[in-house]
Amino acid sequence: MTILAPIQAAAVEFAPEVTYLNTSSWGLLPRRTIAAVKALADENAAGRRVGAGSFDAVEAARRGFARIAGVRPDRVATGSSVTVHVGLIAASLPPGAEVLCPEGEFSSVVSPFALRGDLRVRYAPLDGLAGAVRPSTDLVAFSAVQSADGRVADLAAVRAAAAAHGARTLLDGTQAAGWFPLEAGAYDYTVTGGFKFLLCPRGTSFLTVTEEAQDTLPPLFAGWVSAGAPWASNYGPLERLAPTARGFDEPPAFLSYHGAEHSLELLGDVGADALYAHATGLAARLRAGLAGLGHRSVPGESAIVSVPGLQGRHGELVDAGVAVSAPAGNLRISCHLYNTEADVDRVLDVLA
Repeated sequence: MTILAPIQAAAVEFAPEVTYLNTSSWGLLPRRTIAAVKALADENAAGRRVGAGSFDAVEAARRGFARIAGVRPDRVATGSSVTVHVGLIAASLPPGAEVLCPEGEFSSVVSPFALRGDLRVRYAPLDGLAGAVRPSTDLVAFSAVQSADGRVADLAAVRAAAAAHGARTLLDGTQAAGWFPLEAGAYDYTVTGGFKFLLCPRGTSFLTVTEEAQDTLPPLFAGWVSAGAPWASNYGPLERLAPTARGFDEPPAFLSYHGAEHSLELLGDVGADALYAHATGLAARLRAGLAGLGHRSVPGESAIVSVPGLQGRHGELVDAGVAVSAPAGNLRISCHLYNTEADVDRVLDVLA
């Protein structure tokens, strides 16, 4: 079996009506995911679903993400948004703590720190982030892949610099997980939104935390699921949080998680190597074609291709039935599981 065979087998799960190259904004939902969401919605409408959903689906999604992220399921907390996870980590820092972030980082990664008002937040160019870590740095918060232009951080260098200076690390995997091989256990914390390259419905997000770093997080959002025993801790104060990352679970959006279970299963079955090879191969073809047209894209081996200054062509592509985006002055084109060489060539034809 070739590495692309799983990609081809998964293609039947998708039915876009446009040339869809906009996964950096949101991912297409597989057929199996849509079916699961519809089934639960029908059960809710008919009054057949006790509790409005199943925690079995949440646990399956937790296992599915753990498989993709390379950690044990008990190191994964489930939630609804990256902002909430980052807010919890921001609340854990003492006044005066220093947080280092890349310039132009996505707002959800930096705002919970910047708006606290009593932290020292510094910024450095992404390619100089490792060199900007210093003995006074308490936390380095950054994305594996930048939202604005698809640049991939020098993950090993940042981890090494943080370790050398005793700083913790917070990695946002939202633009990476699902095509880029993550090693979530190599960071104190990771946060990942599920609705982009993980192909989950909105309302799914994942926090990973190492056993050592877990003790740093406060019980700020403790609720009835935080004890790790759903339906058994509904009334009165909790005596304690679950001893694993489940202690930071949020009450689940069941419709979203009933779908997420199936999206994550699909990605896990395709495999990280096949996803990476497919997405970056298409992106390389696109970069070469753009260069032939005289357009210089942001260099690198990323599934996200950005062309600075070409945002003015966004409307033309949309009118031609090509879904892309145009953040921060870039034309941004993202390749994923369901894309083909024909999709890439369609973009080049329109731009030519």
